[in-house]
Amino acid sequence: MDLTAFSPYLPITDPTWIFFLVLCIILFAPVLLGKLRIPHIIGMILAGVLVGPHGFHVLDKDSSFDLFGKVGLYYIMFLASLEMDMQDMKRIRNKALVLGLTAFIFPLALGIVANTWMLGYNLITSILLASMYASHTLIAYPIVIRYGISRQRSVSIAVGGTIVTDTLTLLVLAVISGMFKESTGDWFWSLMFLKVMLVGGFMIFAFPRIGRWFFRRYNDGVVQYIFVLAMVFLGAGLMEVAGMEGILGAFLAGIVLNRLIPRSSPLMNHLEFVGNALFIPYFLISVGMIIDVRVILGEGDALKVATVMIVIALLGKWIASFVTQKIYKMSGLERDLMFGLSNAQAAATLAAVLVGYNIFLPNGERLLDEDVLNGTVILILVTCVVSSFITEHASRKMAVQAGTDIEEQPVEDEKVLIALAYPETVEPIVNIGLMMRKEDCEFPMVALNVVLDDDDAARERGKKLLEHATKIASMANVPMQGKVRLATNLANGIIHAMKENDYSEVIVGLHIQSSPTESFFGPVLLNLLSGLNRQIMMVRSTMPINTIRRIFVAIPAKAEFEAGFTHWVERVARLAAGLGCRILYFGHPKTLAHIQKYLGKYHPSVRAEYHETDGGNELKNLAKQIREDYLLVVVCARRGSISFRPSFENIPKQIKKYYMKNSLLLVFPDAYAANVTPDMSIMQPRNARDRYESSSEWFGPWKKIKENDER
Repeated sequence: MDLTAFSPYLPITDPTWIFFLVLCIILFAPVLLGKLRIPHIIGMILAGVLVGPHGFHVLDKDSSFDLFGKVGLYYIMFLASLEMDMQDMKRIRNKALVLGLTAFIFPLALGIVANTWMLGYNLITSILLASMYASHTLIAYPIVIRYGISRQRSVSIAVGGTIVTDTLTLLVLAVISGMFKESTGDWFWSLMFLKVMLVGGFMIFAFPRIGRWFFRRYNDGVVQYIFVLAMVFLGAGLMEVAGMEGILGAFLAGIVLNRLIPRSSPLMNHLEFVGNALFIPYFLISVGMIIDVRVILGEGDALKVATVMIVIALLGKWIASFVTQKIYKMSGLERDLMFGLSNAQAAATLAAVLVGYNIFLPNGERLLDEDVLNGTVILILVTCVVSSFITEHASRKMAVQAGTDIEEQPVEDEKVLIALAYPETVEPIVNIGLMMRKEDCEFPMVALNVVLDDDDAARERGKKLLEHATKIASMANVPMQGKVRLATNLANGIIHAMKENDYSEVIVGLHIQSSPTESFFGPVLLNLLSGLNRQIMMVRSTMPINTIRRIFVAIPAKAEFEAGFTHWVERVARLAAGLGCRILYFGHPKTLAHIQKYLGKYHPSVRAEYHETDGGNELKNLAKQIREDYLLVVVCARRGSISFRPSFENIPKQIKKYYMKNSLLLVFPDAYAANVTPDMSIMQPRNARDRYESSSEWFGPWKKIKENDER
């Protein structure tokens, strides 16, 4: 393409047109190159090559690309650590440690030898270049999700190994870069170690506490986003002050803030959206602008360097997967899957090569020259293609094998109804619903507000509540339907909506009445309990859900015999997984055994503790252990059910006495299975009057108050 006619206007210097052109590249490059099966990361880099100084020179690599490029570099490392499943890492930490260490040591050792003897680099350059071979990025992870084998141990080991290898790579990078930032005197290493330990300790201790304090006081999405971004750059800046590379601080910031930013939260969606839409593409384009294609095709050694890099990187990762397979007696298919997931080079590799490229030796030469920079692009392209191909092949075989060898998790109709009545309960209820929602659920969430027929003002308030709920769900990229229902009775409106649409459960807000003359739940919730047999969850939140540090679950004896047992166990397990916090179950040994078996099969990454009791009323004893930032889940039982006990009538009193400052989740499981047969009708209340008596007797002294309210 001849651009000589436009040469007087090139390169473009007007900020408006520069930003417009960059946006066009971000918009069209993935679309065009996606049809050629070229990875997104390579597409952005190639676009930067074309428009950069070594291409058609449409744009100069000015200060804006330096600024946004550095932001994008930090953003990549931050998101990489933020998306790690820290609970899963703890479960398979030994196996992941073996794979991570071998995947770091073998490529590093082979790389140092090859870089020194075959490429002629000095020792420091060889070590840094070899550390790049050791790092990897989970480019192919979406493939295992698509095939539904993400729970396989080989996948978890590969994910955990990524944390080890990338952390070690960044440490090597930080140490080498630190050597060229300060004079290496007698006390250099001791001072660097001390400074890094102080900065790292400060971040690990202070960042989660600062974040938890901030999130409790400010719930505006924009303010939270700016706060998180500021913490990332604070961590990067502190690490640079310590003489290390800033990307290590950004990576560590993601790890320590991991639990405060749940995967399904609107804040996480904001972070991913802005990063993937602007900062990261800007960084990738700026990388492409540095690359000179003529060096690759000319007299340089870029092709030779790229060949050595590719061979050593692939060989080292295969040896690491083979050694891990033999140590833990895994199958060849598991080895192939670990190898496929762990050989793609991308984010950490780019970070390392750019840092090394910008370091100058005393003689004025770069630590990593143009040949390495250009060879890295070829390395990324080849390893991403190889990784995708091997992972696809292994995942398909494993999915077929898993279909015959592993019993799948029971499929259920997950249709959740969220009943909203008060503005202050909208956010906590919707956020808990998002946490408990299955990621690939095909049904949208439904928010309902019931108003009386003749209350126009309440109808307008209800519309605003639904708009707020829909906005929160949309920020988490979850569809939600908002419905306003007219009824002559608030409880009947919810009950009829549940039955007409066959919703699997309802989530409502819990307003504890402070007056001793009022019902603990109020007439609406009592009517729901008497009129519904599906699961009811009552939520009371005293702080943002993402700041919860522990979940305590009080379970009645024989709860495993209730029809809705696995239903609530699944929901609470998802909540713990989303929050990344420990969950403590208190119940009868037989009940705990069922829960432990279920979690071991379907949620092995959840950190759970099991405390044996008699399965009775443990709320008084638990009050001594629960702090204000803990969530108490009380699994209740309707009167007449298998797990009901007369002592449950004291639960309202105990909640008022001990837990007024705590977040609560009261769960009333399904009374009986949805496909109940006539032979099981004895488990059902005989009529509406009996249903009312059964539910109201559960609350003992509040029964008469409810009757007076209805009069």
